[in-house]
Amino acid sequence: MTLHTAVIGAGWAGCAAAVELAAAGRRVTLFEAARTPGGRARQVTVQGLSLDNGQHILLGAYRESLRLMRQVGIDPDTALLRLPLQMRYPPGTGMDFVAAALPAPLHLAIALWRASGLSRADKLALMRFSSAARWMDWRLNTDCSVTELLERFNQTDTLIRLMWRPLCIAALNTPPDRASAQVFLNVLKDSLGARRADSDMLLPRCDLSSLFPNQAAHFVEQHLGQVQTGTRITAINRHDQGWQLASTGAIHHADQIVLATDIGNAATLLAPLTDVTALQALTHEPITTCYLQYPPDRRLPEPFHALIDDPEQQHWGQFVFDRGQLDARHDGLFAVVVSVSTEAIAAGKAALASAIALQLAHAFSRPELTMPIWSQVISEKRATFSCTPGLLRPDSPASLPGLMLAGDYTTIAYPATIESAVRSGVAAARALLARDG
Repeated sequence: MTLHTAVIGAGWAGCAAAVELAAAGRRVTLFEAARTPGGRARQVTVQGLSLDNGQHILLGAYRESLRLMRQVGIDPDTALLRLPLQMRYPPGTGMDFVAAALPAPLHLAIALWRASGLSRADKLALMRFSSAARWMDWRLNTDCSVTELLERFNQTDTLIRLMWRPLCIAALNTPPDRASAQVFLNVLKDSLGARRADSDMLLPRCDLSSLFPNQAAHFVEQHLGQVQTGTRITAINRHDQGWQLASTGAIHHADQIVLATDIGNAATLLAPLTDVTALQALTHEPITTCYLQYPPDRRLPEPFHALIDDPEQQHWGQFVFDRGQLDARHDGLFAVVVSVSTEAIAAGKAALASAIALQLAHAFSRPELTMPIWSQVISEKRATFSCTPGLLRPDSPASLPGLMLAGDYTTIAYPATIESAVRSGVAAARALLARDG
């Protein structure tokens, strides 16, 4: 008899697990409390436009994400705009660094030689850091903060301000002074330290739900599974040799479970069954995205730019995306990302949108950007976990055979990214399949 697996949570981790199981012939039921799949990386409707609850960048190194997109019928070459690794600020405000179309590591060496906005001392410091990281195989004997790591390798103030700090905040959503240096090195190894194509930046041309979760749900249904949206699982219990799941007004049964909810719901469901100390120890970091709509003729020089954030000047944005260069239906729409946004959002969404419009006008020397037609601020208060040094990541409880935990917060060497969520879902599914022979 075909085993039945319940996947609780249709974020990217749950969708990845469900696709992997369904493709292997497992009967799957995918439960999702919301009406649409996607979790913390999903589609939202703003002013009649299909946007996202947060602007994302994927990397060429996201192999599992790209593999599963293809498996469910998404063509990454069409759905994503592929750009070489770059750190490009508005003209005259910072560095301009673009990887060359050459094999690694020449692509970065040539980019560094060509880069503007960096002194000779900056470039030598960056070369020393890259060489030392490769020599260490991107590993530390003892984890420390990113700030300590950069100080240890004598990185210049300019490099920290224009490259390392924004990369750390974008990748780990944790400030460098309390971000894990080892996890940061893991990210750099899989991007800067790998093939040239791995370092490419991939910008979604469609909304995030359409990029994978919607098609993943369809894939499950095509493979004789079920997708139950609007169904919140409120309790799980051992039942005979399998599991019993409770939702409002209904009881469900499964042989096995992949628990792929957010941290809080996972802890709530597991607390009556096992120790959840590791889950409860995780703290959260917010990410805020500010959408600003201008007339259709408004364009930025590039599809996205880095910005210099300066809280003292109320300059909160770290990256700005010209959505019109990704989707013609979004002409004139800019998305500005504010990672680690607790302080930025404190004065309210209207104040933040106004401050960001002023920041763009100042950065690009374009006064007209102070007056968008409309703005919308979306803040995910629990967007990621705080990725601190030596953090103990929760794993699937050994005391609960037949239950696997999946999510971007589980025992994976990555920070909370789409790829770490996908990898965790795939790993959970494969562990169940291997257990059954």
